[in-house]
Amino acid sequence: MANDFEKHIASVKDFPNKGIIFRDITPILQDGKLFQAATHELAEYVKSKNADVIVGPEARGFIVGCPVATELGIGFVPARKPHKLPREVERASYDLEYGSNSLEIHKDAIKPGQRVVVCDDLLATAGTLRACKQLIENLGGELVGSAFYIELPDLKGKEKLPGLDVYSLVKYHGA
Repeated sequence: MANDFEKHIASVKDFPNKGIIFRDITPILQDGKLFQAATHELAEYVKSKNADVIVGPEARGFIVGCPVATELGIGFVPARKPHKLPREVERASYDLEYGSNSLEIHKDAIKPGQRVVVCDDLLATAGTLRACKQLIENLGGELVGSAFYIELPDLKGKEKLPGLDVYSLVKYHGA
């Protein structure tokens, strides 16, 4: 990898409720050239998956996924927290170590047979990724991969979705 993204990610010890070290991508987002490099690297992965559309979970998934979709000229679908989207929505609930929530996308956002990649800032326990997978499949799409700035392998999120290809710019062990 040409860029050392890890040295630009801020850490906050003992993030409340999660019991893990919080990893913050804000320093990457604040540096235009670094943000562009991270976007390009994720775009290369998404391109290799032949994706038709990117789904980005609220809110960092919007920041990560939308520029990737723009670079590739493909669609971007926001997965929002409940009651933020007009029209008919598909909803999927998920559990995290500190509670539960749900995500929604428009019922017409994913067309049957479309190849989809989920882009987000962090893969930890995979709650939001599993909810996105459920939404995509419920609408007839095919989840072909997922792309993250950060992966915390010790929290075993990847193991909760066997067979799903996961790409990350940085992996932190000892989360």
